[in-house]
Amino acid sequence: MFVGWTQDAEVTRYLTWRPHKAIAEAESFIAQSIDAWSGDERAVYAITAREQDVPIGVIEARFESAFAASVGYVLQRGEWNRGYTTEACRGLVGRLFALPEIWRVWAYCDIENGASARVLERSGMQHEGILRRSVLHPNRSDTPRDVHIYSRVR
Repeated sequence: MFVGWTQDAEVTRYLTWRPHKAIAEAESFIAQSIDAWSGDERAVYAITAREQDVPIGVIEARFESAFAASVGYVLQRGEWNRGYTTEACRGLVGRLFALPEIWRVWAYCDIENGASARVLERSGMQHEGILRRSVLHPNRSDTPRDVHIYSRVR
């Protein structure tokens, strides 16, 4: 994880956290992700390559309310444009809608992140609009940035 993507400034360019400087930061994320499974706020899944059982990224569901969940993901750069993130996103959205209480699944991406916008569209989400000055992407700017908001509803 640390070598694959968390320290890569290009991979983290549009994320809400800065690149990791030490392996301990990645280890902390892994520990928090494992602990999250004992709660009801988030679920983190590893994304693996078809040919190998080696993590190449993660996708996460965050249970924002009693009826909605948001999705976020990251994939190491060498695996971009191979369909892994779209496949993982479609799978997670389907899994979330299998829960009877979930009526809305949504995600956002930076206004300049066309690749992520395409992933969300290919995952069956619809563009709802732009949230102005909504999310801090510290690797792009010290001020909140505009994001596209996408969703799929039941």
